[in-house]
Amino acid sequence: MKAIISIIMGSTSDLPVMEAAAKFLNDMQIPFEINALSAHRTPEKVEEFAKNARARGIKVIIAAAGMAAHLPGVIASMTTLPVIGVPIKASLDGLDALLAIVQMPPGIPVATVGINASQNAAILAVEMLALSDELIHQKMVKFKEDLKKKIVKANEELAGIKFDFKVD
Repeated sequence: MKAIISIIMGSTSDLPVMEAAAKFLNDMQIPFEINALSAHRTPEKVEEFAKNARARGIKVIIAAAGMAAHLPGVIASMTTLPVIGVPIKASLDGLDALLAIVQMPPGIPVATVGINASQNAAILAVEMLALSDELIHQKMVKFKEDLKKKIVKANEELAGIKFDFKVD
């Protein structure tokens, strides 16, 4: 089994946030890898990773970083693979990371999800893969249908809650 999605974080302190992405990919049975690389502390390793990811079979990169949040943009500058940035709430409620990731210069796009929204990053990555893989597409169809079912069930449960002034 070879990874087709790579989850990269600036440090292992980001792991509690990034576990949601890993769990989603695992549940969807999508092979992935997960590593810590720092744009500031290990720039040579980031460059080696980014320049070799496609040749190793990686199709989408999910890169998380907090504060200055350069990691997703640095990776995007060195590869033609799609990069999805996950801003991590480390300071300024994560707004610094969000702005650092979303405000990339022309020619270096980074798709960006919400602060700490690693599951959405994984969902977006799988949707990208589903464009050319029917099995993955069917998994995403089922996932979306299951989301609908959860809301229908929740609404049915809400209907059963009684209050004196609740109008049915």
